[in-house]
Amino acid sequence: MIRFQNIYKSFGNLEVLKGVSHQINDGEVVTIIGPSGSGKSTLLRCINLLEVPDSGEIIYNDEVMFSSKVNEYKDVDKDLYKKEKNKQKKFLKKIDVYAQKYRCNMGMVFQHFNVFPHLTVLENITLAPIEVKKVPAQEAKEKALKLLEKVGLKDKANVYPKTLSGGQKQRLAIVRALAMEPEVMLFDEPTSALDPEMVKGVLDVIKQVAMTGMTVIIVTHEMGFAREISDRVLFMDEGYIIEQGTPSEVFDNPQNERTKAFLSSVL
Repeated sequence: MIRFQNIYKSFGNLEVLKGVSHQINDGEVVTIIGPSGSGKSTLLRCINLLEVPDSGEIIYNDEVMFSSKVNEYKDVDKDLYKKEKNKQKKFLKKIDVYAQKYRCNMGMVFQHFNVFPHLTVLENITLAPIEVKKVPAQEAKEKALKLLEKVGLKDKANVYPKTLSGGQKQRLAIVRALAMEPEVMLFDEPTSALDPEMVKGVLDVIKQVAMTGMTVIIVTHEMGFAREISDRVLFMDEGYIIEQGTPSEVFDNPQNERTKAFLSSVL
C-alpha cells in the first residue's frame, strides 16, 4: 500500500533521515521503535507529506506521491542534479493542494492531541468531514456520535476540550481522524504525553482500530504494546532502519547489536 524509497530529510545541518526505504502492506500493523532522535517521527511525517522529504520517492497504492532524486545525483551528475532540482521546485509550489488530497486517505494522531480548543468535542469531529469531504451535517453528526460511543466519550459531545483529561483528548483525536474514513492511520507516540493511568485507555482504542483490518503505522515507546499489536516491528537508529521483523524476531531474537543494546535498556 505504501512504499518509500531512499528518503532523505535534513533540518539545517542535521541530517535526520539518511536514505530510508521500506514498504507497508495493506492491512498491516507496523510499529516503529528506537531511541529518541532516531528519525521515527520524521519518517512518519514524511509518509503523509507533513514534512516534505529532501529526496526520495513515496508511492501510495501504485501512485507516485513524491519523487525527487536530488540526493542521488548531487555528487554524481551535475546536469541531472540541476534538472532534478528544477522538478523539485515545481512540485513544492503545488505541494499544499496535492498533499491535502493525499492526506484525506491518512488519519494522523499526534503526541499532543492537536484538538481545536474553541470547538466542542462534536464540532472537532464533524468539521473536516463537512468542510473537506462535503458530508451532510446531520450525517456527520450521527457518525461522530457513534464513534464517540465506541470510545466512551458520547456524554462529552457538547463540552469543550479544556474539560477533558489527557487520555480523553487523545481518544477524541483518534475519533476525529477516524471520522474522515481514512485507509491508513498514523500514530506518532500517542501515549507519550499522558499520565501512566491514562495510557491503557488510549492503547485499547488503538487496538480496536487495528482489529478492523485498517493499515496502521505506530511510532511508540510502549514495547509491550508493540509486541502485542504488531505484524512487523521496525527498529530505527541514527536515521536508518537498522532491523525489521515480526515482534518475536525483533524482541526475542534481535540480530543487530544496536537493537540488542536498545532493547536491553528499555525492557
